[in-house]
Amino acid sequence: MALVVQTLSEQIFTLVRDRIIAGHIPPDTPIRQDALAAELGVSKIPLREALARLEQECLLVSHANRGFFVRPLSAEEAEEVYALRLQLEPDAVSAACKVATQDDKAAAKLALKALDKAMVGNKELVGSLNRAFHMSLVQPLGRPLTIQIIERLNIMSERYVRKHLEPAGRDDRAHKEHLAMLELWSEGKAKAVASMMHDHIASTLEDLRREFRN
Repeated sequence: MALVVQTLSEQIFTLVRDRIIAGHIPPDTPIRQDALAAELGVSKIPLREALARLEQECLLVSHANRGFFVRPLSAEEAEEVYALRLQLEPDAVSAACKVATQDDKAAAKLALKALDKAMVGNKELVGSLNRAFHMSLVQPLGRPLTIQIIERLNIMSERYVRKHLEPAGRDDRAHKEHLAMLELWSEGKAKAVASMMHDHIASTLEDLRREFRN
């Protein structure tokens, strides 16, 4: 098994990203670099590298002479992110199900099980585990660039997933849709799973539109 070694900057990036996505650092909140560096026991050089990368990932925004702030959620960004997912994800999932191995299917089943468990007991993990499930349906595709782009879009979607699931009842609907997609995907029903994935993403976007209008 190959070991994955993260640089200090990468570790900081992952930690701060997870805090933002989990809602521990609210939108428009300034990142207090002195305090964060002291908390993490790091110098400002790797911290700034991590913050700059988080800006590239559209989770932070920098203002001259003011530093970095958590980027607010916006209807415009949701439209763009989910439109791109609609263009790429259904076709990728469709193609992936044709080549998925038994190990791939077992991994996807475990990913959904972990997501369902978090829905009940640990809402903070729902965003990342939702991404993990969606990516488990894409990974067998074997196209590194396509997979990387879809994963980045799913990372950007995580905060919107949390917003989407705020109204009661939506987590139950999401579970039923995920379970149905997994069954179609595992059976190699490419057209059906592509159609359902399209509807799943599109309905989430429509829910978000209503949320932003309220």
